[in-house]
Amino acid sequence: MSGNKAPSGLSQTAGALLLAPVRLAAMAVDPLLRGWQKLTGFNGMAAFFLVPNMAIFGIFVLLPLVINFIYSLTGGTALFLPDRSYVGFEQYGRLAACGNYLDPNSCTEDQFWKALYNTAIFVVLQVALMTVVALITALVLNREIRGRSFWRAVFFFPVLLSPVVVGLIWRWILQRQGLLNFMLYEVGIDPTEWLTDRFWAFTAAIGVSIWAHLGFYALILLAGLQAIPRDLYEAAEMDGTRPMRMFWRITLPLLGPNLLVVIVLALIRAVQIFDEVYVLTGGGPGTSTLYLTQYIYEIGFASLLRNPGLASAASIIMGAILVVLTLMQLAIARRNERRSGKS
Repeated sequence: MSGNKAPSGLSQTAGALLLAPVRLAAMAVDPLLRGWQKLTGFNGMAAFFLVPNMAIFGIFVLLPLVINFIYSLTGGTALFLPDRSYVGFEQYGRLAACGNYLDPNSCTEDQFWKALYNTAIFVVLQVALMTVVALITALVLNREIRGRSFWRAVFFFPVLLSPVVVGLIWRWILQRQGLLNFMLYEVGIDPTEWLTDRFWAFTAAIGVSIWAHLGFYALILLAGLQAIPRDLYEAAEMDGTRPMRMFWRITLPLLGPNLLVVIVLALIRAVQIFDEVYVLTGGGPGTSTLYLTQYIYEIGFASLLRNPGLASAASIIMGAILVVLTLMQLAIARRNERRSGKS
């Protein structure tokens, strides 16, 4: 028995030594906090604890946004702000200068409009397919299947990979001498230019992005499915309701908040797509997989004729598009909730 007491006593002593500085700091701060609470009340204490987080948010989020906007009002190739000249909204006008907005080649910054169109098409297709595939995956993983925990881990595993690693893996698979073409050759099918054909490169970018992030969105939907009471399904089965009707009448409406989260997050991620596609195709062939984030990166840093002001203006426009799309989705969701509440 004595042999068991010794380790316990040592652990308590070690814990007390580790907590001693914390206790001393708490004792020193306690009078100040009590005085602040008496002076400002409960709301003042909440503000006190929020100040550090708000300071960090201001320094690393709000301040860079302000600096980015200031950069968008300047011109030249110099990187440091004091060396740049004020040009007002000239950069925004340059981005908006087009003879025909449906023809990117008629625009002054044709690369920007090509990247904008590519991003718009990519967002529509990728978000729609991502939502549908994630929903189907969650429905399957929610069923009583053999090895369910294993399959959940398999679908979530790509989320843990770095986007650069994802791009390298799929570039190795899809390149002309890659694994996929080797497998096709073995069964008598001619190799396909997956990364050098415009259509297949764009398709590959969508497919790889879905593969990389599917597990995260499926997990959100799976949590929503598990939160739906089983009693509803049992009552519907007793009434003889068909499975498809249960899906439309029970599952989909109750899964609405989770679907909204998935769509908003997938939309933000799709608009900001860069890492895996840049590694996979480099924006090519031509400009078929050139998206807004890559355009901003290249015009601001990678190009020999870099223009940080133009890149900042493009990033401000991209941020405004994201805000508008998110607000639209939230407004639609609230309207649907009000309609369902009235009914």
